Amino acid sequence: MFQFGFAQGQLSWQGYFSYNEIKDISESSTTVYTASENALFSKNSSTNILKTTTTIDGLSGQTISAVYHSQTFNKTIVGYENGLVAVINETDGSVIKKVDIINKQLPASIKKINHFLENSGLLYVSCDFGIVQFNLSTLQFGDTYFIGDNGVEISVKQTTIFNGFIFAATSSGMRRAAITNPNLIDFSQWTVVNSGDWYGVCALDTELIAINSGGNIHRYNSNTFVGFLQLPQTAVDMRVVNHNLFVTTANTIYVYNNQMVLNRQIVNTQLPEVNLNFSCASAVGDMIYIGTKEKGLFSSTLSSVGTFENSTPEGPVKNNIFSIDVSPNSLWAVYGDYDIYYNPYPLDSYGISKFYNSKWLNIPYSEVYDAKSITRVIVNPNNEKQVYASSFFSGLLRIENDIPNYLFNEKNSGLETITYEGPNYIDVRINGTTFDKSGNLWVTNSRIKNGLKVLKTNGDWLRYDASKILNNAESTSYANIVIDKNNIKWISTYNDGVIAFNENGNVFKKITTGTDAGNLPSVDVRSVAVDTKNQLWIGTTKGLRVLSNVGNFQTDSQLKTNPIIIIDDNLAQELMYEQFITSIVVDGANNKWIGTVDSGIFMVSPNGQETKYHFTINNSPLPSNTINDIKINSLTGEVFIVTNKGMISFKGIATGSNEDLNNVYVYPNPVRPNYSGTVKVAGLIDKANIKITDIEGNLVHETTSEGGTIEWDTTAFGKYKVASGVYMIFISAQDGSETKVKKVMIIR
Repeated sequence: MFQFGFAQGQLSWQGYFSYNEIKDISESSTTVYTASENALFSKNSSTNILKTTTTIDGLSGQTISAVYHSQTFNKTIVGYENGLVAVINETDGSVIKKVDIINKQLPASIKKINHFLENSGLLYVSCDFGIVQFNLSTLQFGDTYFIGDNGVEISVKQTTIFNGFIFAATSSGMRRAAITNPNLIDFSQWTVVNSGDWYGVCALDTELIAINSGGNIHRYNSNTFVGFLQLPQTAVDMRVVNHNLFVTTANTIYVYNNQMVLNRQIVNTQLPEVNLNFSCASAVGDMIYIGTKEKGLFSSTLSSVGTFENSTPEGPVKNNIFSIDVSPNSLWAVYGDYDIYYNPYPLDSYGISKFYNSKWLNIPYSEVYDAKSITRVIVNPNNEKQVYASSFFSGLLRIENDIPNYLFNEKNSGLETITYEGPNYIDVRINGTTFDKSGNLWVTNSRIKNGLKVLKTNGDWLRYDASKILNNAESTSYANIVIDKNNIKWISTYNDGVIAFNENGNVFKKITTGTDAGNLPSVDVRSVAVDTKNQLWIGTTKGLRVLSNVGNFQTDSQLKTNPIIIIDDNLAQELMYEQFITSIVVDGANNKWIGTVDSGIFMVSPNGQETKYHFTINNSPLPSNTINDIKINSLTGEVFIVTNKGMISFKGIATGSNEDLNNVYVYPNPVRPNYSGTVKVAGLIDKANIKITDIEGNLVHETTSEGGTIEWDTTAFGKYKVASGVYMIFISAQDGSETKVKKVMIIR
């Protein structure tokens, strides 16, 4: 058992999760507790306060399958598909993870948690292999009941207690045993009441109600279950709350009183959104709460037919964001994708999301001109109101002032469709995009001869024939594209390494595998990045290479890359050896952030010799080790990390450097007694010299900035915390051309 929390010194994290896919609901007398795919939120029905709990707070990024709130213990218990149990102490918000079920010697595929039942301080945890006892006082697991024939594993969907018996709805019969029996671990103590495949069982005051997998509702007649009502669809959830039975199917919710009289029926067409699938329903007082698979949680009054209100926290449309772009004031996210072979099928029909001023704007698919599988998005650096989204099937979508207003395709622009399927097949695959210094937009157009295009600021399109440098242009897909200070374009390809292009002279060059052809470990390159020292960092599916100087394009007929060799345990090793690299981004201090397909994210020093951070699901709030994309806000230094199970951000200290010292600021200021973090001096120019003295002029700290921010741990040269008082911060440019003086007040 371990406590979980991420107060890692000055590291600060933020979560940007989607709460739309509701997995389960629980309730207290005042509050509804809702589990989405891998995060929780609760809503107090009297105060309307929404509270979220995510991996930032210590939850796992795995998929949730059940949630239960114990009012007696004021704890919320979360069950996962992989068997993990997380216990949230609602008093202080702490999270404890229990891995006992994960560690059981059973097939991983049958550890899913289906339901929690509380009785006399014990939780009965229904799993796909049987029932496990969990003590809510000690937070320890007790006995495991394998209740199938001859003690085999059996999927238990739900349990309930009725007239001194515990009933278990299983995939092989409705089974029961005396709840006081001290030997429930013995399968022979459990008798089969009815055979068949059962979905759920609930005690409803004097009635015992069960549903089988065919959607037939049964009533217990103290001997056997007798069917009396056939639902038009199979049930997806059944529960008893406040003497009412709630039965949920994909499109209807039935609310029965304790005499099994249907009091209320809610059909999904009554909700403000169309075509929603219900996942569960519950009530707090006279409010009914309905979970959906696509649009989160809706609420309405139970006794009268009222309007339905959405009670879901704001967030992106889904957690599996494919890529993002970040400008100083906004973040854009897209969800369309392709597989590792660049196949976009089945095509996705998602919109685009924007995060701005702490609010999410979700532009629906109906407004993006039917652009399918949107895989990249880019904000115009000269005009934050203009955004372009790449569709890996439909072309290039332009968005202005948050409204999509044009789709460039094979009919109205220089973009081209792939032709090998014949003349009637339209498939315009746009992916990597970047703006040059003049404001022209460069675009990669996959699987055609003229794979490189540019949309000039005057609206003209130019195309460049890459087929002369590629082995087979019509089978080449492109990942990202970057432009260096010499205006050379560097493009990552799926099966031909890196190609570089200079429009002056129309010159293409190629970096590929083999010692004489560029020395890449693989021809499949997923990301290229140019750093502040004019080095090109290349991420392939089999490791990392660096081109020492992008200026070599002008002089070398064959560009050659090298691995970074680090000394680890006195052994020379290759940095990122054999790693599938998905993304490389350079921060304001020239550190490299490197995302991988299954090993989380690495942050390495400017020369790659030191790994400063390696974040995974085990040591950070990352919800998954699969990194889809990374982008950095150059103004704030916030690093946005996109995984296939949600997006989080890391607020490090590496902001881009400024042109002058006019915008220097110090925070926090004053430093109060309960503050344990560092003092940051931001808005710096690169290589600025910073000296901090006390009011008498005694030097307590000195450093040189890398990028736009430095940190001071409020100690005198790392030895002891300085005393209360005013401290002077003297800042000067490297060449002495500029100086600035700031003050910070420290209160101990």
